[in-house]
Amino acid sequence: MTETLHSLPAIHAHHLTELVQRWQVEPAELLDGLGLTQEDLTQPDRRLDIPTFQEIIRRARSLTGEPALGIYFGLDMRVSSHGLLGYAALTSATVRAGLNLAVRYVPTRTTALSLRVVEGTDTAALIIDEVADLGDARDAVLFALTMGIWQIAKAATGHQVGGEADFPFPRPEYISRFEEFMPGRVRFDQPAAQLVFARELLDLPMAMSDPAAMQVAREHCERELQALGFGGDIVSRVRGVLQPAEGQGYRTLEEVARALHMSERTLKRRLATQGTSFTSVLDDARCERAMVWLREDKLSHADIAEKLGYADASAFSRAFRRWTGMTPAAFQRQGRG
Repeated sequence: MTETLHSLPAIHAHHLTELVQRWQVEPAELLDGLGLTQEDLTQPDRRLDIPTFQEIIRRARSLTGEPALGIYFGLDMRVSSHGLLGYAALTSATVRAGLNLAVRYVPTRTTALSLRVVEGTDTAALIIDEVADLGDARDAVLFALTMGIWQIAKAATGHQVGGEADFPFPRPEYISRFEEFMPGRVRFDQPAAQLVFARELLDLPMAMSDPAAMQVAREHCERELQALGFGGDIVSRVRGVLQPAEGQGYRTLEEVARALHMSERTLKRRLATQGTSFTSVLDDARCERAMVWLREDKLSHADIAEKLGYADASAFSRAFRRWTGMTPAAFQRQGRG
């Protein structure tokens, strides 16, 4: 299997060259020796591999003396930073529709990260998966993305959008300087990077909703997705049919294979080519749903176990600890603390 060379749009590096000028750092100094010019970074289809991005962020922090550049970057982020995908999301009918577009078409922007939306009873979560190892740029990239999403949501809906944010790394010392800019509570050392918010926000209308414009942008994104070879992503297709309706249990391997019109053996083989398995995909889906329900604190552990297909609360607790490194009770205590 050919290893994917993960990348990020070069336009983000261009915006970083603009940002560091606040600290009197010139673009040429930031890019020196990398074989890149500021003009190179403005090319619409130009991408930079992750090691190059890491080096640019490392240099930016060193030259400015500011470790929190990711937060500044996110606060400045605009929907135009995400090209036609951003435009398609902005012109969608609702926040839910816009997020669904982002989830499907994020590979047209980067393969280093993926997105998923999980809905609970009263809350929803936008989960950010790190497909690539971001190294010492991890906090900068995740802060930039999450803060940027909040900024774009506020502009796109015309509402003050609040919520909570989880990050899977220790609390940086610099975060205390930015607490007033956070949309809500921020937690660190969590099982996943995610934004958690009221489910009702998904139904907010987009201020710039335009069905015709959205369709044009979506069709362009779909063509690009197909050209990149992600149109038939088997993991996304499996996740799409795992749980067919609210209140029904997760489908078995046999049922998913039948829904996708292939044999179990073919499904297993195709998942293996993407470095995963049906069990892993199912575990991820269960873990995400469990975190939403546990945070809402409306269902007992026994009820969650039943909804997820476990024999009892003890079996669910063991599985949750395997997924996250903590028990369901510890996860809830951390959320309340």
